[in-house]
Amino acid sequence: MEQTSSTGRPVQITVTDGYDLKGFKGDTPVTFIRAEFNQVVLGDSAKITVSSEGTAKYNFTVSFEFNPEGGIALDDLAHKPVFLTMTEVLPKEKKQKDEKTLVLGQAVVDLLPLLEGESSFQTVVPLHPVPGSPLETIRPGVKQCSLEVKVFVSEPLLTSAQISGGNLLKVTLEAAYAVPESFMPIGPLQNYMVGLQVPSFGEKDYPILFKNGTLKVGGEREPVPRPKKWPIANILAPGANNIPDAYIVGGPYEEEEGELNHPEDREFRTQAECIKKRITWDLESRCYLDPSAVVSFQKRIVDCRLWPVEITRVPLTAAPKGKVGKLDKTEDESQLSFHGVAYVNMVPLLYPGVKRIRGAFHVYPYLDSIVYEKTKCLFSLFRDTGHHLIQNNKVGGIISPQSKPVIAKNLKEDKTIKEKDMQTLSIKSQSSDTPLEAEPSPYHNPEGQQYLEAGTYLVLEIQLDKALVPKRMPEELARRVKEMIPPRPPLTRRTGGAQKAVSDYHMQIKNISRAILDEYHRMYSQEVTKLGKEMDNETLEEQKCQLNYELNCSGKYFAFKEQLKHAVVKIVREKYLKTTSFESQEELQTFISELYVFLVDQMHVALNQVMPDDIQGAVSTIYTSSEQLRLFAFEAEVNENFEMAAVYYEERLVREPQNLEHWLDYGAFCLLTEDNIKAQECFRKALSLNQNHIHSLLLCGVLAVLMENYEQAEIFFEDATCLEPTNVVAWTLLGLYYEIQNNDIRMEMAFHEAFKQLQTRITKQKSTGTLEYLEEGRKMESSLDPLGMTNGSSAIAIKVEPPAAPGAEGTLSILGEFLEESSRLQSDSQEQSPDPNSSRKLSNVFVKEISVKKETSKCQASSAVLNPGPYYGVSQTPTTIFMETIRFLMKVNAVQYVHRVLAHELLCPQGGPSCEYYLVLAQTYLLKKDFAKAEECLQQAAQMDYLNPNVWGVKGHLYFLSGNHAEAKACYERTISFVVDASEMHFIFLRLGLIYLEEKEYEKAKRTYLQACKRSPSCLTWLGLGISCYRLEELTEAEDALSEANALNNYNAEVWAYLALVSLKAGRQLEAEQAYKYTMKLKLKNEALLAEIHTVQETVGFGNPSF
Repeated sequence: MEQTSSTGRPVQITVTDGYDLKGFKGDTPVTFIRAEFNQVVLGDSAKITVSSEGTAKYNFTVSFEFNPEGGIALDDLAHKPVFLTMTEVLPKEKKQKDEKTLVLGQAVVDLLPLLEGESSFQTVVPLHPVPGSPLETIRPGVKQCSLEVKVFVSEPLLTSAQISGGNLLKVTLEAAYAVPESFMPIGPLQNYMVGLQVPSFGEKDYPILFKNGTLKVGGEREPVPRPKKWPIANILAPGANNIPDAYIVGGPYEEEEGELNHPEDREFRTQAECIKKRITWDLESRCYLDPSAVVSFQKRIVDCRLWPVEITRVPLTAAPKGKVGKLDKTEDESQLSFHGVAYVNMVPLLYPGVKRIRGAFHVYPYLDSIVYEKTKCLFSLFRDTGHHLIQNNKVGGIISPQSKPVIAKNLKEDKTIKEKDMQTLSIKSQSSDTPLEAEPSPYHNPEGQQYLEAGTYLVLEIQLDKALVPKRMPEELARRVKEMIPPRPPLTRRTGGAQKAVSDYHMQIKNISRAILDEYHRMYSQEVTKLGKEMDNETLEEQKCQLNYELNCSGKYFAFKEQLKHAVVKIVREKYLKTTSFESQEELQTFISELYVFLVDQMHVALNQVMPDDIQGAVSTIYTSSEQLRLFAFEAEVNENFEMAAVYYEERLVREPQNLEHWLDYGAFCLLTEDNIKAQECFRKALSLNQNHIHSLLLCGVLAVLMENYEQAEIFFEDATCLEPTNVVAWTLLGLYYEIQNNDIRMEMAFHEAFKQLQTRITKQKSTGTLEYLEEGRKMESSLDPLGMTNGSSAIAIKVEPPAAPGAEGTLSILGEFLEESSRLQSDSQEQSPDPNSSRKLSNVFVKEISVKKETSKCQASSAVLNPGPYYGVSQTPTTIFMETIRFLMKVNAVQYVHRVLAHELLCPQGGPSCEYYLVLAQTYLLKKDFAKAEECLQQAAQMDYLNPNVWGVKGHLYFLSGNHAEAKACYERTISFVVDASEMHFIFLRLGLIYLEEKEYEKAKRTYLQACKRSPSCLTWLGLGISCYRLEELTEAEDALSEANALNNYNAEVWAYLALVSLKAGRQLEAEQAYKYTMKLKLKNEALLAEIHTVQETVGFGNPSF
């Protein structure tokens, strides 16, 4: 500990004034004040007469010496207040030698500001009446009696190093509930004590003791808020026991850090805290930790996660005169009874930003072997080092704060006792080479065993003034994110830029075209009226030449050119940014060629707006929405046409470059194709558009981990938890990151917080009486797909050969789409499930406390949430933080992360894998095209939930991809027969329809594709419907369906092929030849279909221009 000075420094306490005072006799009593500190009287004030207004001027100053080396230290200032006792001096009566005095009340001055770096402070403290004092009867509207006090030291007691590195520990013991029935309020008086030790000076430990607990029989709950009390005995005024501005406020069980904080514990705790016996203390003890002690405190938590808090009962006996404090050692040990211990997990104090833990902790019998195993503690606070505690446990043996006028003697005696205890402790710990050789049996402590049988637990709070591990502030995290990814606001539109130049060019083209048309009508209006549509090309060419001649001769041609010149110059300057001379003739010619092409194209655009072609005007333009483009991209993905999928994604980005969801979709597609660099660019672009978007932050963090940028990953994940503290996925991903970094403590912190947020959400859902999907991981889905599509790849609608190119395994990621829906579907199949273990698994929802063994910390931390049973009941939401994270990761194709999370899900000690777990595992095998293992997982899923449509849908995909179309057909038909749809029906209909077409069941195929067209129309759904109608000889319906397919995607060779067949059957030679031309141009790969076209062409005698 850093010492401030080798000599003592006085601490002055000055009582200046008293307010609203009154005495036993008269309105102007004579009073004086006695100041006491550390059980020593510091002095008495002069006798002052109170004025008629109730005020008194005392101006009374006392002091004591602060000397850390051999007297009052910082720790004394932390937990010992100054007592100011006001006494009234009564008038002398006849024949009375001495003055008679009566105590009016006591005031308490807390010296804690001196430990906060203050050198002086002023306060007004209430004067608490003693029993029978006239100050007790305060009339309504009358102020409470008070004293004005000033505290002063010449310079701060703490150095700058102590202020920055030191800390203040506060331990509050509230009560012990559900104590053994053998504890009786009648009979011999008992002193109920609780104690623990904290690191203090060097290797020494500082004992914190709570004595004189009050045994109550129960019957009502302890009130909240209620004041905390000083751990000091024999305070005269009851109100002076209360620490100023310190209250026990309680709180929900679920938010506690202890052991009995699960929903299944609520009923027991309610009974224990309302009905059963309890021992109450409501005491707060403080301990100042200097910088070296803070380091020892942190190291002790890392080495021993559980700290023992002992509880015992010692009888109160009257001390014989002249033998106070003298007791034989054998008698000491015999008086120690009901020795128990609670194990407090101190690890949360090492979580970033955590300063307080509060909770209920089970009391177990004190057994040396178990205590050593859990806490590495070799001695007992009460039994091995606490004999002097029992020696002072006499009636009247607790020293009154007024009884000793000398301070130095008491300090020296206390210090000598502590040093002897510490030496004994050190000798014992050093000489105990085999501390566990002669351990008692588990039932050697029968009295302590009663705690376990009764379910006794302690409720206590441990609080620090400053967090041991600082937490990054949200402002700092936001600043770091901005530094990595600067925000990019949308650019403002320029009114006079390139767009305006092109618009002006269009306007001039329209004006000139109208003028030329007027000139043409002037010259040939009669001839046009006469011939009409019978005018041949030769006549038109002759009129064109004559018109050019007239325009040149009249000078109108040059006028039109000058009219257009200014618009062309603006295009050159604004669009092509050409304002200087060209360096070479070649550069000039290249630019002129490029400009000419652009001007001609824009001329056609303008002319089509003024004089649209009749045929083109008859064709309606089908606008594809962003959702449709996304669906088309999925279909391209599952057909392994990644180039076409990229085109659709990029088209969405071109349409709406400021839509961050489009960037997230494109990034997920890049993850599917294993292009992590481009995926990172997409996610960062989305984050730059909105730096408070949680999913963008999480995905940037995921990519940072995949690319081993761990420092950036931590920033992204922490910022996400700060922006949305209730986000379960964010906390879980942060925990997974800490696991990669081998930071067990922070990993447990993140998983614990995720579990707590999940429990809060489940409790809230139950309280409202509604059961909804968990929203984490679904915000992206709901905003991205109004068609009901889930984010991920889709199942293919055509047969896929087993060999796959690199990255093609992402084709199967549509199977992950069944995860979200399976959660809901399991609730519908619960009542019908034949699984006999369902009722057992339903009860396995939550786990108990995390184990203290470091070697199993990762496994136990993962088990903070039990894997739920496979069925969803109406009254509960069976999910885990890990399964919810898996859903999120599967939607964005982050399969590398999924394996790690599945391992955590599997390590849950109770409940076992769920149906959803096996569906995810089956998907991972399908991605590797390991069909055998995937089938095993699906068999397990089917056994858990036989009536889950998602299970049958995935099994259908498995058989379809492996080439077993008969089994796939059966699975698909079973899937669509359920009342509740599977999570993704689009590709089930596509594949089932394809199987029907292969088996020539055209009516069934038509009905199947019709359902698909109604749900989510696409090129493939209309194509399947068109093929079905064509095979049924319904040529009109076939042509309509194929036309819809062609309008949605005119690059599909198979659509053109069937349009060619329909045109051949309908006898339309021009359309047949045009459709066949595009079929060949797009390189139709279906040889059988191409052969069929050739056969029909030979039959009808046309359709192939090459004949």
